[in-house]
Amino acid sequence: MAQIDHCIVFCYDITRARTRRRVAAALEHLLNRVQGSVFEGRLKMRAANTLFNRVDSLKDPGDSIRMYVLSRIGFEKSRQSGGANLPEDTDYWLM
Repeated sequence: MAQIDHCIVFCYDITRARTRRRVAAALEHLLNRVQGSVFEGRLKMRAANTLFNRVDSLKDPGDSIRMYVLSRIGFEKSRQSGGANLPEDTDYWLM
């Protein structure tokens, strides 16, 4: 059975600027920044968990990182105003 992509949201509260930059760079590699400390995109669960473990290892004591996985129903009820569109469940072709 093929793994499906899930809508994943990462957010963080990190004190030190250097640590914030490192975490943001790791997240921006696979996700889109939609607000200062909020990133979202579509990933398979294995990739999402690997990414979470990576950024969790970068944080300092007292910092926090959260990962939310939206179900299809939750995603369909999600709303946005301004900024980037919500990550659609589509295939992309580059030519």
